[in-house]
Amino acid sequence: MKVLDLQCRQGHVFEGWFGSEDDFQGQKQRGLVQCPLCADDHIEKRLSAPRLNLGARAPATAEATAPAHSAATAGAQGPTSSEAAMLPPALQAAWLALARKVVANTEDVGERFAQEARRMHHGEVEERAIRGKATPDEAVQLLEEGIAVMPLPLPVAAKETLQ
Repeated sequence: MKVLDLQCRQGHVFEGWFGSEDDFQGQKQRGLVQCPLCADDHIEKRLSAPRLNLGARAPATAEATAPAHSAATAGAQGPTSSEAAMLPPALQAAWLALARKVVANTEDVGERFAQEARRMHHGEVEERAIRGKATPDEAVQLLEEGIAVMPLPLPVAAKETLQ
């Protein structure tokens, strides 16, 4: 089994497990290797060292493992594209876990999002947690009507199980 460190064009870093180098290359050529955060299929291998199991080691201290890039330096408006690419893998994993939780606990109403939100707001149907698609104009109209909505781009990997 080959464990590869992979990266997409957006700078998201993730791990892939393949039976062999040929298996990785074949899956990549068929477009089967995608970033779990943004679904980009332009994937490159990163340099990685082989894992050597040389026995037990003492756990690392928090100071030694603290990331150099802190959220405070990301800017008041949130991270830019290039800053997001530098997010530590643990933060990327946390975002993916949160997105999966949202998917697991909401109903996907698709293109009917604005209609369903209005129906719930007017008491026509029971309120429930929903997600779906709305145009920017529809989102503005919902907000003007007093219906609380927010955009939440969900990565493709959050909508399906990992294999």
